[in-house]
Amino acid sequence: MSIWVVIYARIPVGIYGRMLSLAIGFWITSVPALLISGVSVEARSLVQADVFFGTTIGSYYLYLSHQGLIQVALIFTRTIATVSCLYFILFTTPFTELLQVLRRVGCPVVLTELLLLMYRFIFILLSTTSELWIAQQSRNGYRTHQRWFYSLSLLISQLFHKTMEHYRQFVLSTAARGFNGEFRVLSSQRYRPSQRYAIEASIGCIALIILSF
Repeated sequence: MSIWVVIYARIPVGIYGRMLSLAIGFWITSVPALLISGVSVEARSLVQADVFFGTTIGSYYLYLSHQGLIQVALIFTRTIATVSCLYFILFTTPFTELLQVLRRVGCPVVLTELLLLMYRFIFILLSTTSELWIAQQSRNGYRTHQRWFYSLSLLISQLFHKTMEHYRQFVLSTAARGFNGEFRVLSSQRYRPSQRYAIEASIGCIALIILSF
């Protein structure tokens, strides 16, 4: 999947690496809880077979678990695999095309419309946040710690107000255009299946099936 994203889709390696680092960061936060276990000193003999390395602290015996190492490795591989597949879809497929596919496979209209609205308002939220942040920065709103907290609280309140205002404008604009309860997305492109990509995908799936056995 990384080859398809970086080489075929020509997504910059730096951007793809930073996106993967987010998932790896969440994985790292779960590593200590999976690796480190503890029991009382009296029960040390019961877990000796699972101990990779251990030490006694007070009345407790802390140790690195063999089973925990296996779980950490399994979660890491699954995390990288699933996130790579997700990023491949996000980086290579326009959101409108994803909605078209979801509707063709029978996904409820309510769900696709919620996804469309969320996708639209994410960019509205980011744009509004950027405008407010620049306005506060130009007025030295973050020069001290006290002003920093005050400006942040003001930013959040103004952000909510402006977002609701954008929402009301959006409702009025859709009603003025004769909105009948369903958003229709135009898909002007027509795609033809690639024999090369189909062969490569089939080889990859067969290899994964063989490795799973």
